[in-house]
Amino acid sequence: MPNFSIDQHTSAQFNAELEEARKNLMEMGGIVEQQIEIALKSLIDVDIELAEKTIKMDKEVNKMEVKIDKETTQILAKRHPAATDLRFIISVSKTVNDLERIGDEASKIAQQSIELSKDGAGPQGYVELRHIGEKVREMVQASLDAFARLDTDAAFEVLQQDKKVDLEYNTAVRTLVTKMMEDPRTITRAINVLWSLRAFERIGDHARNIAMNVIYLVKGKDVRHKKLEKIEETLNK
Repeated sequence: MPNFSIDQHTSAQFNAELEEARKNLMEMGGIVEQQIEIALKSLIDVDIELAEKTIKMDKEVNKMEVKIDKETTQILAKRHPAATDLRFIISVSKTVNDLERIGDEASKIAQQSIELSKDGAGPQGYVELRHIGEKVREMVQASLDAFARLDTDAAFEVLQQDKKVDLEYNTAVRTLVTKMMEDPRTITRAINVLWSLRAFERIGDHARNIAMNVIYLVKGKDVRHKKLEKIEETLNK
């Protein structure tokens, strides 16, 4: 992990404002992690109560987004941060946006659970769904841990995991399409599972974005749209 920390200032109030933004970001991340876990369980167990809980949690996530956006805007207006401080505020703002999007995707998964319950059947047999769901939950957790520790090595590992999830997602989609062709009776259920898989894949993308925010914060380099090899070179410089 690089030798890096957020600047300390003579103004204790400025330090407190930066720490409050960081703390609230981590709190929001914790809520989103729970939301993913509950959404996955609601889907596997076709549990409407858990699905509704997931959807309700999204309102809490949205409130946190508004709160942190207000905090970062006030810091920008009052403190005119530069260099590391400015990167920190930008990274927090971008990460909050990704967390809010993750919450939206978790709600979509919960909605698919409700749809599956109407047919009286769950996604049995679709082992890929549980596996990919667990993978992306771990990615979100790892990306937030990397942000908390300002750990670019851990962030890079998230980027590597995203590539693996994309491959598993494509394989799972092909498997589902084959099942639908072989047995048209499975089409409705398979489509619900496909939408859920897509939502999980998108959660993985947002976890990747958070990891890239960590690299930007620590290294001052925007690594979006760059191949893993180029990003690794950036980290090794």
